[in-house]
Amino acid sequence: MTFYIAQFTAKHRIIQLPQHSVFIWKQESGDVDLPLLKNKIKRESAVHFFQMVAGETYPIADEDISVSVEKTAPFSG
Repeated sequence: MTFYIAQFTAKHRIIQLPQHSVFIWKQESGDVDLPLLKNKIKRESAVHFFQMVAGETYPIADEDISVSVEKTAPFSG
């Protein structure tokens, strides 16, 4: 298993504050599956970020979030 790092931006269709961040994950060596990575970022990071911004009373649906991955690279940190 190899660790990878991705630089990404997540945007919500209503909340105007985008999330600019990095995401670290582990996978078998090889090509990064971008659709799988985007869904993983959405579930494990972006939904929580937008929920924190919006507050507990506003439900955040993952289909309202779009993720763009700028870069990926092996991570040895």
